[in-house]
Amino acid sequence: MKAFRKLVVVCVSLVLGSAGFAQQITKFGVVDTAKVYNAYFRNSAPVRNYEKKRSEFQAEINKQTEELQRLQSKKVEYEKAGNDAQAQKIQAEITKKTDFLTEYTNAKNVELNSMQKSLETSDAFYQKLYNTLARIAEGGGYSMILSLQQENAILWYSSSVDVTEQVISELGL
Repeated sequence: MKAFRKLVVVCVSLVLGSAGFAQQITKFGVVDTAKVYNAYFRNSAPVRNYEKKRSEFQAEINKQTEELQRLQSKKVEYEKAGNDAQAQKIQAEITKKTDFLTEYTNAKNVELNSMQKSLETSDAFYQKLYNTLARIAEGGGYSMILSLQQENAILWYSSSVDVTEQVISELGL
């Protein structure tokens, strides 16, 4: 019976000792966040919407530019024919359409820049990234996930590696 009890104590000690040893090993992971960011947004609905709007705006700009070129050619024809009144009328239309195109382009650039900024600072993306990192880290036994892009940037860490309270305690604070 004593031998059995001694064997159980030795086995428990080995299990506890190996568990303590396993906790001392820290496993780190790194993430290329720029690559993840590009992959996420390349395939996301908001980016497709942005690209669609950008294409629509560009198509309208191209259409307006072609109309201006057509009017410019017409003006040149009137000038060659000596019809200055019609040339001036066309010039007024060209000026009006040029002003409209400039305003349209500026307004649409502001709209596109706003959409792009919204994409770049998407809370939904960062929340999804953090949740994914936590799931991968916990499943893979990582204690910490670091970013390749940012120096000293910890994206996720296990509370098991946080020794803050121990430091405070040992400092007597």
